[in-house]
Amino acid sequence: MAIRQIRTLGDESLTKVCKPVKEMNPHTHQLINDMFDTMYDGGGCGLAAPQVGVRKQIFVMDVEDGNRYVLINPQILSTEGSQTGLEGCLSVPGKNGQVTRAEKVRVRALNESMEEYELEGEGLLARCILHEYDHLQGKLYVDLVEGELLDADAGEEEQ
Repeated sequence: MAIRQIRTLGDESLTKVCKPVKEMNPHTHQLINDMFDTMYDGGGCGLAAPQVGVRKQIFVMDVEDGNRYVLINPQILSTEGSQTGLEGCLSVPGKNGQVTRAEKVRVRALNESMEEYELEGEGLLARCILHEYDHLQGKLYVDLVEGELLDADAGEEEQ
């Protein structure tokens, strides 16, 4: 396992639509492990493959609910309600901004064994799913910020 370099705002790999994963192989399995290590090292709660320069539809999350999530080829099935809150990103270090996202989300994805499953999330989990899903579409949260980007306060959690 290794810590990978996180691509930052301005890197074109963050603006590209990612490609579906067709099979699990040792390289992809290693990527997932490295993504968790990189996310934890950066202090985030989510990380998408394009943030480490890989154009694959994969993201990982750990929102401290006792679960580690791997979502491969995710599809948003439904959203409900809305929530507005501060959001940050490991690819936009030292900044955050107010973003409105759905309060609840339902997503279908594949796990590390390439088995299909559905996940429902609300609150921080929903925010994280939608934030990371946007990365796979070549979108960054900075495009959704209401107002201006702010300097992140010490201790703010980044996604």
